[in-house]
Amino acid sequence: MTIKAKRRLRMTVMILVLIVVAAIYIYPVFLMFMNSFKPFGEIVANVLALPKSLDLSNYTYVVKKMDYLALFKNNVIITVIGIVGIVIFSSMAAYILDRRKGTYSRIAYLIITTPMLIPFQTIMITLLKSMNVIHLAGSKIGLGIQYWGFGIPMATFIFFNFMKTIPKELDESAKIDGASTFRTYRSIIFPLLKSVTVTVTVLDVMWIWNDFLLPLLMVNSNNKTKTLVLAAYTFVGQMNTKWNYALTAMVLTVVPSIIVFILLQKYIVEGVVAGAVKG
Repeated sequence: MTIKAKRRLRMTVMILVLIVVAAIYIYPVFLMFMNSFKPFGEIVANVLALPKSLDLSNYTYVVKKMDYLALFKNNVIITVIGIVGIVIFSSMAAYILDRRKGTYSRIAYLIITTPMLIPFQTIMITLLKSMNVIHLAGSKIGLGIQYWGFGIPMATFIFFNFMKTIPKELDESAKIDGASTFRTYRSIIFPLLKSVTVTVTVLDVMWIWNDFLLPLLMVNSNNKTKTLVLAAYTFVGQMNTKWNYALTAMVLTVVPSIIVFILLQKYIVEGVVAGAVKG
């Protein structure tokens, strides 16, 4: 067998393996979508069977019961606040930490990125009490701000590694032209971070939009501040679970984030590999 034939065979095997792995991950999602069109009796009878008809009654009931548009608005507000803060503060921090080398910068970098290693469950009770004290619990804006603390460490790590690929000569040229540090960041550096910014944005949208535990702690007591995931959980009970409505609610919850991911997935790959390619 020639070398070219061996490479083609390895590539074919790799593609087949990837197809199998993808199918394993996609199949549960397919079941969720498929069963969202079934009445409760069909789901109980055979969860793996195709629906006998595409009945939209589950969707009309869930949209009305959840007050879907109001909760969708809540999700958008929380996600936008979280993403804007994470992107701005982490990119600014990464810029300063990369450009100003020294012991204090290394210490600051470790302090900022170390929280990535701390499990949320170990601090959630303390966090809840602290947020109650400063009145950030129970509000959409407060929840969005809290995501800054959890999202900035990872985002700073990503921005910092990408920042190394941007020539420092750009800063020197801007300084000669009289630009301040902030003006240099805003007008020159940040536009060059487009690919990695999209990567951070998409990853954090998927996380914040579908997060369950933090909203459960912070905004679960008020129907006006609940998120879609929390509303979907109301169809799941200890004694009886309305699976047709629960699955439909989950579909309505995850579809927006899936659409965002599909539309911007190519930018995720670009952002992840950009530093390696340029470096």
